Parts: sequence; structure tokens; C-alpha cells
Amino acid sequence: MLRIDPAPGRGRNSRHGVKMSRYWSALVRDLKPYVPGEQPRIADLVKLNTNENPYGPSPRAMAAIAAEASETLRLYPDPEATALREALARYHGVEPGQVFVGNGSDEVLAHAFAALLKHDRPLLFPDITYSFYPVYCRLFGIAFETLPLDEAFAVRRSDYERPAGAIILPNPNAPTGVALPRSEIEALLKAQPDVPVVIDEAYVDFGAESAIPLVAAHPNLLVVRTMSKSRALAGLRVGYAIGGAELIEALVRVKDSFNSYPLGRTAQAGAIASIEDEAYFQDRRSAVIASRGRMERELARLGFEVLPSAANFVFARHPDHQGAALAQALRERAVLVRHFAAPRISDHLRITVGTDQQIDRLIGALSEII
Repeated sequence: MLRIDPAPGRGRNSRHGVKMSRYWSALVRDLKPYVPGEQPRIADLVKLNTNENPYGPSPRAMAAIAAEASETLRLYPDPEATALREALARYHGVEPGQVFVGNGSDEVLAHAFAALLKHDRPLLFPDITYSFYPVYCRLFGIAFETLPLDEAFAVRRSDYERPAGAIILPNPNAPTGVALPRSEIEALLKAQPDVPVVIDEAYVDFGAESAIPLVAAHPNLLVVRTMSKSRALAGLRVGYAIGGAELIEALVRVKDSFNSYPLGRTAQAGAIASIEDEAYFQDRRSAVIASRGRMERELARLGFEVLPSAANFVFARHPDHQGAALAQALRERAVLVRHFAAPRISDHLRITVGTDQQIDRLIGALSEII
């Protein structure tokens, strides 16, 4: 078990390479910000590093966004996003009062950390997971403990059946792509009825089981989702959470103490239209899943060890090549993937599922390198 202090030591700002300013607060001096995936400007780039959907949004969503971009933009949007919450409630079979929306799932998660996950006992999450979690803990002063994934890079549910202030698990996990079945999450909820449990389902639509059906029986469960991945709306920034009314009220209290208008008119309109275009959603989702299978087979043919993925990316390593060297060699061929220089995974690459043409470029480049 790795125990991490919620306030790391001071030093240079690693992202920008600047010295600390005397005008900074103590909070800012102690932060080590999250570093998002690179967004470079490289000619003829195959961009497989940030898990963006290779296909565009629903045409109905595009039309709704265009229609909303009118003179009414001078007016504030609905601060409660009522129509969007009602659409999400219908889609997931819950009540509107069980739905919270925000500016991307990262904002929703941030509100959840502040509203639900800070307690006397530490917050628990995996040692290899979404790297924003420890950043939020440091921002909000939350003590946390990371629990190691097993040898197959899977979450051991039994590890979390111990005293804790709260628990957060991504399902599927990131960056590994490995998912827990809903039955394991249900068992965890039964074992931990007295602590908040947040399940981060950013990638669930690509092959995992959602925990949303468990919300009715478990008042301590909050499920967080995004429309950036499977709905191809990363540029619109729409995230949401589903849980009991008591948990949702906690998120609303934080939101209204921070930003009463997190979602603009175009975001709300586009998100509603995307939810209502089920045929397009299912078609594009199936296409990504099929392409993922093909990419996994091609990587295996080249000698890669590929973890079983339920996401729109794969996590793979080649036993004869270092991960950093492979990532650099791919970059030199205008193919961008994500490499994490972290213990246990430094030789792995996280590769977003692209179009068939992009996969051809990836496999062709790896064939040259290997």
C-alpha cells in the first residue's frame, strides 16, 4: 500500500518551468497540476493520445448547436439545465432530481471530491488510475491512500472492504482499460454502505457494465459520466452524475458556490440532441468497438502484450522495446500515443482507437520500428 501525504513538497512548477511567485498562496505553491494530453500542431498527424472519438458528433447535435448560436446567446443559460437533466433522466430511467450536470466530467468530479470525498479517514483509489485524482486531493486537502492493482492490472474489490472515508473507482479503469463487472461493484457497495462510493464511467459505453442500475438500492453511490468520449462531444464539455437526491444536492451546493452557469446554451442544446439520436450513438459506438478488436489483433501479431480493454483505447507493451522509445519513434512518424513515465507502466503505451485509416498508419509505423 502506498500512503501519500495530501500536501507535497514545494518546488518548481514542472508544467511551465517557472519559479514560485511571492504573490502565490500557499495552496498554489503546493499544487502539482494535472497535465492533459498533448494537442500538438504536426502536419498529417495521427492523433491517438487523448481518447477522442474518431467520428464526429451526431448530425442532430450539430444542427441543434448551430440553431442555438443565435441572438439569444446574449442571455444566460438555464442555471439548472432543466431540459438536459430531464433528457438524461429519461434516458437512464431515473428522476431529474437524481441528475447533476457540469462543465465536463472533470468539473463534476471536482465537485464530488469537495462535496462527498473529504472525511476523517482517507479516500481510497487505485495506484494506477486517472492521474487527476491525486491532484484533486491536494487541491482540496484530502488525505488518500492508493491500493495496488493486481498482477493483471485489475482492481481487487476485496482491497476496498476496509475502513475508509470514501472510495472512487474508474470503471473501466484508465489508463489500463480493464473493467469490473457490475456484480463486483454491487458487492463493494454492500460491504461499504456507510461511505460515499463514486464510480467514474468515462469509458463505460465501450464495453463495460454501468453501475447506474444500482443507484436505487444504494444511497451512497454516485456515478459520473461524460459526453466527451462515446458521444464525440469533447469540445462541448458536458459531464453529468447520477445518484440519490441527497448526493446530488451536495453537488449543487458546491456548484452554486462556484459557478451557477457551468453549461452554456449551445452545450445544453447539443447534449440533448445527442441523447435523442440513439441510432447514431449505437452505430458509432459499435464501430469503435469493432476497430478496437482489430487494433488489438494487429498489435498482438506484432508481439505486443495487450490488456483486455472495455474502453476506446488499448494499453499495451512490447517485451523487447521500452515504452518511451516506442512513443518517440512513433512521434517521428507523425503518430501520437500516450506514454506514462510511472512505476509498473513505464513500458506501456495507451493508444486511442482511431479510424481504420489511422489504425493502418499506426500498425505500419510500428512494423517499421519493431
